[in-house]
Amino acid sequence: MSVGGRVRRWAVRGLALPSGCLLALAYPAAGAWWLGWVGLVPLVLLSGRAGSYGEAAWRSSLAAVGFFLTLFHWVLPHVGVLALVMGAVAGVVWVPFGLASYRLLREPSAARVATAAVVLPSVWVSVEALRSWEHLGGAWGLLGLTQWQVRPVLAVASLGGVWLLGFVLVAVNVGLAAMVLPGTGRAARLLGGGLAVVFAAFAVGYGLLRPDPVTTGSVRVVGVQPGVVHGADDRVAAHLDLTRGAAGRGQDVVVWGQSSMPFDPARRPDTVALLRQVAATVGSDVLVNVDARATDGRIRKTTQQYGPGGLVSTYEKRRLVPFGEYVPLRPLLGELLQDTGIAEEDRAPGEAPAILRTGGARVGPLISYESIFPDLRRELVRLGADVTVVQGSLTSFHGTWAQPQQASAEAVRAVESGRSAVLVELSGTSAVFDARGERLAWVPPDEHGIFVVDVPLYEETTPYVRWGDWVPITAGAITATGIVLLVVLALLDPRSSSVSRRWRGSRR
Repeated sequence: MSVGGRVRRWAVRGLALPSGCLLALAYPAAGAWWLGWVGLVPLVLLSGRAGSYGEAAWRSSLAAVGFFLTLFHWVLPHVGVLALVMGAVAGVVWVPFGLASYRLLREPSAARVATAAVVLPSVWVSVEALRSWEHLGGAWGLLGLTQWQVRPVLAVASLGGVWLLGFVLVAVNVGLAAMVLPGTGRAARLLGGGLAVVFAAFAVGYGLLRPDPVTTGSVRVVGVQPGVVHGADDRVAAHLDLTRGAAGRGQDVVVWGQSSMPFDPARRPDTVALLRQVAATVGSDVLVNVDARATDGRIRKTTQQYGPGGLVSTYEKRRLVPFGEYVPLRPLLGELLQDTGIAEEDRAPGEAPAILRTGGARVGPLISYESIFPDLRRELVRLGADVTVVQGSLTSFHGTWAQPQQASAEAVRAVESGRSAVLVELSGTSAVFDARGERLAWVPPDEHGIFVVDVPLYEETTPYVRWGDWVPITAGAITATGIVLLVVLALLDPRSSSVSRRWRGSRR
């Protein structure tokens, strides 16, 4: 290939990087939610017209790097050399989508456009489900989360979770891309536009026709958000002072954020006495969060419920943040990453969910990182939770996109689970949403003090709670079937060697 040809190739590849950055703006704090409906169109176009599988891989990889490094720029200063690994992994994530886009849309007939409208969303959701594995960083940045404040579209999450929201968004993007893809015939363009309208109408129509969930009561919650307070004793004292301000508010429970108690109260009888006293003063139980070495010698993150009589019940955090709370393959990676912000010692995970009873309500507790996993919320509802409560802390990422990203996801979790969702941050954006995803409270990081919310209770069992992750399972089946068919066709096609020639052509 000539020098001019290489320059042109890299110029086109250079468009892929900002296309990924653009999609990241659909999430908080930028909040351009409408980009969720159109932000993938550039990637589909670039991949569909790549000219080879190798070139499609390059373009989708660069777009993924742009997306993930923009969306998660707030974590980069804390990971040191691990940022290089993150960038390399990010570059792989969108490659299956890029390859599938090229395969289906390089010759965009009506049949191929119709197939792409089903297969490409399936590939996307399958990859999102795989990367949501807790040891890979969890379900941050899923496409469906961009619609957290878009009602009635958000109601789709009650049917198939965040996964179905993502599927619909990708399908609309694919339909729109088919309308403007060079080489597409009139019939295929009309079909692409029609499919985009059908998927969008489904989302809006379902939300408009779905009846609002029926409330069965309410529970009054006081959240305590003191902001960044350094020093263990000072932090506990700040929480106690603010909690005393809840006296006379008629609340059923007071909730503190994650790591609000950075020592084990079991070893501090004076602290236990203060907790009992403050619970008696305000007339309700208090949920504190302990991040300390427990009596077994291991560091644990624990929700502890205190009443006037002392400790009532506990819950131990089960899903820990990779590298933040434990290091995968520590014997291999620990020394390599010792100068970064990784955990110096692995925390111990809990073993089982818990339901706390307070103020006549059954509370399903989760701790920070656990809030991003749809299955944990579903599990709590199936165990009988009337409301879910997350104790969070994003002190390390104060003032960054991380805080509104975590808070906004609670709206989707609430609609998925059919239960109000309460997030109380030590230092972050605390938020409360009802089962429709309507915002009841939003307390940004620069606001300190207590907030009081009457949280509705529900008994509805949403289809997502009933059927679980049927969308990623179905998407995975469609993706696997597509791969098998491609392999079979390649083996039966005597010209299949042309695929390898086209791949090699992208590198010449």
